[in-house]
Amino acid sequence: MTGLPDPAASRAVLVGSAAYRHLPALPAVEANVKDLGAELCDATVWGLPEQHCTLVRDPQHPAELIDPVLRAGEEATDTLIVYYAGHGMRDTDSTDLYLALHGSRENTGYTAVAYQHVRSALRASRARRKIVLLDCCFSGRAARTLAGEQHELAAQVAVDGAYVLTASPRDRVALAPDGERHTAFTGELLTILRDGIHDGPELLDLDILHRTLAARLRVKNRPQPQCSQENGIGRLRLVRNRARAVRGAPAGPVLAADVRTAMVSAGLGLARTLRAAGRTRDALPVLRLALRERLPDGEGNLLAAQLELADMLEETGQTREAIEVLEQAFQQVHRFYGAEAVRVCRRLAALLQESGNHLQACEVLEHALDLLQDGSRAAG
Repeated sequence: MTGLPDPAASRAVLVGSAAYRHLPALPAVEANVKDLGAELCDATVWGLPEQHCTLVRDPQHPAELIDPVLRAGEEATDTLIVYYAGHGMRDTDSTDLYLALHGSRENTGYTAVAYQHVRSALRASRARRKIVLLDCCFSGRAARTLAGEQHELAAQVAVDGAYVLTASPRDRVALAPDGERHTAFTGELLTILRDGIHDGPELLDLDILHRTLAARLRVKNRPQPQCSQENGIGRLRLVRNRARAVRGAPAGPVLAADVRTAMVSAGLGLARTLRAAGRTRDALPVLRLALRERLPDGEGNLLAAQLELADMLEETGQTREAIEVLEQAFQQVHRFYGAEAVRVCRRLAALLQESGNHLQACEVLEHALDLLQDGSRAAG
């Protein structure tokens, strides 16, 4: 295991608002989004699959910004990253933070997206960890709001397991230096991702990223980033430290388990793409091939791949084989308390009941209840 969030179960939404009708253009933002997405998808940094990294450029309407966050939040079960770069605004009648759109006007919050709507989308996500990166003026207001300080907005429920890293304090502007490819905050973050931290650990957590960003920006007399976190998420190791990789040295051994995990993940992603395009029969052999690789203790995406295969088999009328696949998955679920383990039990019980095996279906559902109870105790 890498010790990083599972890329296959994680999502990122990177929003860049560079062109405006009534506000100054921010050409560096376009490069911010493109280059940050490339780093997150780089296998030597994190390895997020490209299809799991959504780039939103110059949103015209609130739905163009919020809808991708909602979709990613529904898909992610491990980690959800939401990044926004552009103009941050204040409304004349409140101290709230608003994220500017193409047609936004200064001091008119109703022409932009209220940060509270982004926060609501995050709260709706089933991802275990949520990370918000805001590279905009007054972005520190989001850290304050999410942290739940004594403020009128703080009365609302904060986002569980969330980490917010902002480009500037609550009442300061962010910086887009003339002649530089990136904004000050994102440019420094990209430097850390690309070059690493020479005296840092092999894996960089969120707190290390924040401290390093603050120190480097302070030396350059640039706005200081702010952070807010809940449930100790700052200790989440997010990316590899490239500075720890010795240039010119041979790569370390590739573990067989890592290869098998990658094959199952790749097969699952391809099969889902084919199925979404209406090519379920083409997707079936892809998943069957991927699942020939048996992962120890159900690691990686084994359960997800088995569920997907069972759904496609049932969809094509191959119910008996679907039950066989789910029975194989059922042998693994006792090691897990997650939603996919419970879903395996529910799907298997439903198919068993449809085929007349009512007693066995009841036994499977009893096991699902045990999983939910064990999961509740573990969370407590």
